[in-house]
Amino acid sequence: MEQTTVEQPKLLSKKDVVKAFWRWTFFSHANYNYERLQATGVVHAFSPILKKLYGKDEDEMKAALDRHMQFFNTEPSFGGPVLSMVIAMEEERASGADISDQTINGLKTGLMGPLAGIGDTLWQGTLIPILLSFTLPFGAQGNIFMGPVLFFALHWIIMTVLAYFLWIQGYEQGKEGIQKLMAGGRLSYIMTLSQTLGAIVIGSLAANFVKIATPLQVHLSGKESLSIQTDVLDSLVKGILPLGVTLLTYYLLKVKKYTPTKVLVIQIIGGAILAALGLVVNSL
Repeated sequence: MEQTTVEQPKLLSKKDVVKAFWRWTFFSHANYNYERLQATGVVHAFSPILKKLYGKDEDEMKAALDRHMQFFNTEPSFGGPVLSMVIAMEEERASGADISDQTINGLKTGLMGPLAGIGDTLWQGTLIPILLSFTLPFGAQGNIFMGPVLFFALHWIIMTVLAYFLWIQGYEQGKEGIQKLMAGGRLSYIMTLSQTLGAIVIGSLAANFVKIATPLQVHLSGKESLSIQTDVLDSLVKGILPLGVTLLTYYLLKVKKYTPTKVLVIQIIGGAILAALGLVVNSL
């Protein structure tokens, strides 16, 4: 005789899962601290879930709160599926499945880092530069709506829609779906494509918005003169000075580990000194 697998009964509704998503979205960093980082945000998002699953069992409720107050840190949007998978595991545990505290915390700690890396790369290295590439020109012209307002609206809409989709998929597909994605070659392809696209867009932004040139000229015989900017630098590499400033900024931030504030002060003071000496101008 064939053995049939008894499916665990559903104790949670989709409304419960969606409610947890919104609580996580708005409160993931509400009590961010160096001891537990996002743990209190996790507990706040899970509170209605845990009350529904373990509200009648005081010992289980205490145990659930304790295991989710452990250290947790991830990128909120792409790391969200970790928590929705945990919700599914808690639901199975409350239905009688043999799922230990170590299994639940092991899933959280094992996936929070890799998914955070994906999220940071796609948000900060790809999406934000792309959105800035077509909203910054409007902002530079003083158009508040098509500049900062449009940037904020597009960023929030894209981020929320994608985060919601991933959250629901995490709950419905479980850990097997995420593991298949991370084990396959598609993830590596997507990451490489996103990093390349982000680098291209950042290069375009630097070329269009880093404005620096030199007015220096070399006087030749007679009335002729040689422009260092037009006749020398531009003939070598177009925009070599903006490129140099961009690479210097990257070097100070990435290699020297300077803070953004320190780099900004260096740029302001250095630019003021060079401009006072007549070596550079701030507009091409």
